[in-house]
Amino acid sequence: MKQLTGNEIRGLFLDYFKEKDHMVEPSAPLVPIDDDSLLWINSGVATLKKYFDGRVIPNNPKIVNAQKSIRTNDIENVGFTARHHTFFEMLGNFSIGDYFKKESIEYAWEFLTSEKWIGFDPDLLYVTIHPEDEEAYQIWQDVIGLSPERIIRIEGNFWDIGEGPCGPNSEIFYDRGPSYGTEDPEEEMYPGGENERYLEIWNLVFSEFNHNSDGTYTPLPKKNIDTGMGLERVTSVIQDVRTNFDTDLFMPIIRELEQLSEQKYDENKVHDTAFKVISDHIRTVSFAIADGALPSNEGRGYVLRRLIRRAVRFSKDLGLNESFMYKLVDVVAENMKEFYPVVSEKSDFVKEVIRKEEERFLSTLDEGLKIYEEIKSRAEVGNGVIGGKDAFMLYDTYGFPYELTVEYAEADGLTVDETGFKLAMEEQRERARKSRKSSESMQVQSETLSNITDQSTFVGYGTTQSTGKLLHIVHNDQTHQSFDGEDEIELIFDQTPFYATSGGQVADKGIIQSKSGTFEVNRVYKAPHNQHVHVGQIKAGTLSVGDTYELTVEADARKNITKNHTATHLLHQALKDVLGSHVNQAGSLVEKDRLRFDFSHLSGLSQEELKTIESIVNEKIFDNLNVVIEEMTIDQAKEKGAMALFGEKYGDVVRVVDIDTYSIELCGGIHVSNTAEIGLFKILSESGIGAGIRRIEAVTSQKAVQYYQEKETKLNEVADKLNVREENVLKRIEQLNKDKKTLEQEVKQLKQGLQNMNNSNIGDSIEEIENIQFLPVTVDGVSAKDLREMMDDIKSKYQSSVIALVSVVDDKVSMIVTVPKSLTNTVKAGDIIKTMAEALGGKGGGRPDMAQGGGTDIDKVPDAINNARNHIKYSQKGE
Repeated sequence: MKQLTGNEIRGLFLDYFKEKDHMVEPSAPLVPIDDDSLLWINSGVATLKKYFDGRVIPNNPKIVNAQKSIRTNDIENVGFTARHHTFFEMLGNFSIGDYFKKESIEYAWEFLTSEKWIGFDPDLLYVTIHPEDEEAYQIWQDVIGLSPERIIRIEGNFWDIGEGPCGPNSEIFYDRGPSYGTEDPEEEMYPGGENERYLEIWNLVFSEFNHNSDGTYTPLPKKNIDTGMGLERVTSVIQDVRTNFDTDLFMPIIRELEQLSEQKYDENKVHDTAFKVISDHIRTVSFAIADGALPSNEGRGYVLRRLIRRAVRFSKDLGLNESFMYKLVDVVAENMKEFYPVVSEKSDFVKEVIRKEEERFLSTLDEGLKIYEEIKSRAEVGNGVIGGKDAFMLYDTYGFPYELTVEYAEADGLTVDETGFKLAMEEQRERARKSRKSSESMQVQSETLSNITDQSTFVGYGTTQSTGKLLHIVHNDQTHQSFDGEDEIELIFDQTPFYATSGGQVADKGIIQSKSGTFEVNRVYKAPHNQHVHVGQIKAGTLSVGDTYELTVEADARKNITKNHTATHLLHQALKDVLGSHVNQAGSLVEKDRLRFDFSHLSGLSQEELKTIESIVNEKIFDNLNVVIEEMTIDQAKEKGAMALFGEKYGDVVRVVDIDTYSIELCGGIHVSNTAEIGLFKILSESGIGAGIRRIEAVTSQKAVQYYQEKETKLNEVADKLNVREENVLKRIEQLNKDKKTLEQEVKQLKQGLQNMNNSNIGDSIEEIENIQFLPVTVDGVSAKDLREMMDDIKSKYQSSVIALVSVVDDKVSMIVTVPKSLTNTVKAGDIIKTMAEALGGKGGGRPDMAQGGGTDIDKVPDAINNARNHIKYSQKGE
């Protein structure tokens, strides 16, 4: 067996399948594009679902990839086991209706055992199959030559994630030898069992059935192959190390962490776990942030926040008490840049995000400790157990790791309700699952569109009209030679000017007609073989395959769409100019009436930034910049400096939209020929739509003019109301605000005068209760804020009295109670306010010397004051 690095293993895998005529599919971003069924890309097949369920036919049905992935269902196990990770790489080869079981098994065996490739000893390999998969059994035995005892039948060998393609699978195991075994009689010491000796290194899925929505299984129209081999795991086998963390995929990070912490990786069990947790989590957050995710309190952002906080918690075991994770980003970038340059390219931004999140957590950790002290006090006077819900609240709200709660509890002689914590955790996971789509499955394969291979040419870049021959009519997934009904149908022509929804640009609408019939186009999408499918209804007559039709796009709508699309490109570059190169497109919508642009950025934009961005875009419009569109190879486009949009996949030949070198992007959309055609650009709004994702909505051309006209109309109305000329509106408003402040000051002075008059007689209300002076004061119409000022005034005159100040405003009661500090050993303001609030159907609380509260039952104010009297009375009697 060769001695190989992790990077070399990945390269060998891709090279092997390239020799077998496979197309290399680039690793997709970890943040799924156009797939809200997934929180993260979690496998090699996750990005290929469109091929497996037939929505898109790949240029080559044989595919290979190395896909970065994230799985977060076992975060708590990371660091405590040899092979649990949150970030990992999946190596996979795939066949979309091409080769099947025999070839996939032969490929796997050759790659693993050939001296040219990995060079494993064949005698150390075992396989598992589904008990009913006799075809796989015969291939392993008769073609590969495995003896029956090395082919294990396991019931669980069936890959099925719900509706869509599924099938049996076969796993390949490597025998690492007796030194990796144990003498534990309960350990499952066989391939497929839970043990460290026989390690699964490859899984071959034979996707041959459709799992239908009614629960039945039927043969797939086209059978597929989906395989997966974890790079970290196979690297640990090849490098003959006990855990994945001991491979060269992790050790550079661990060595740097040793330098930062001045601790040794193998020093003891506690440090061992901390090194593993941190080295795993820094890989995950570095790649996730580089791919567009940012820490937050929900979704993907919540996962990142949790990982960073978990790593910081374990850093305490290494004596690290300040932010440190960001210092590891460069090591991750350097170790992975050969195949994944994204972290290296965005390292400054990634480091800044991680550093800020670390510092934020270190400050909230102090706040969490204060809450812990309150929870601890309750547990100490109770049963000595910190409740599971309290532990989860600390974890969920304050980012206080569960392990940290347990650690503090043990030091304080307490225990934590682990069962209750896990139950609360599971309830949260269930809520998260329900917030996403209920299924991560693929779509059921459709044979009709997959089998339509006729060429259909889009001619709409330069025209909104063309003739076309009708090639196919599809209704309810069936083809027809003619159709005259009212149902929605789908049409494919040999050529069309209708743009199909793509790259954020909406589809064209319009009319298709001939002497025999008229069809209204409502939307257009791309079929698996890239033909444009026109969806709509027949408005008159009959449509027939083979006839020629006039296809006419709604010209005005198209014109406005193209203006908005080119403006979007200008906006993208302007955002980079003003905010920084880290800005990347995270989604867009280009319609006839507006444009919407989503982009990555940590904070909201100031009015000054928005004004600058808007000005830049308008300057480029007024400069009459030519828009040149060319087709070239992807390498030529990169040399030209073209910007690829986040998450998009591009072929060997790409379309480059060059706006006079100011903005150069890869784009398949329709654009103006000169920026002057856009006319005018106006930003309508800027807002946050998720963790680190901002959204700008804007209009152009006539819609921008309409916006300013509406603003002008409103300004005229305001001027009329103020009875001034338009240019004097601002001056008049400033004067009104000044007058308002003057009047407010006068009212305040009048109120103070009345209050002083009332206060002069307040002393007459002092009561004597068990040698304590009690002063109840009731007023009307005084706000809670003014009530506090009033209390300060009264308290300054009657410093030795317990004062209860009550105000009724509308249907609400506000209260303040103060107690001289000399009396707080026996009488506490917080206790008084609580008993008063009970009478009012409200609540209250505070310090022993001052407390506030309120309620809504205004008729019970006398009862509330009486409760205060009784509390003082009985507190002095010790009752």
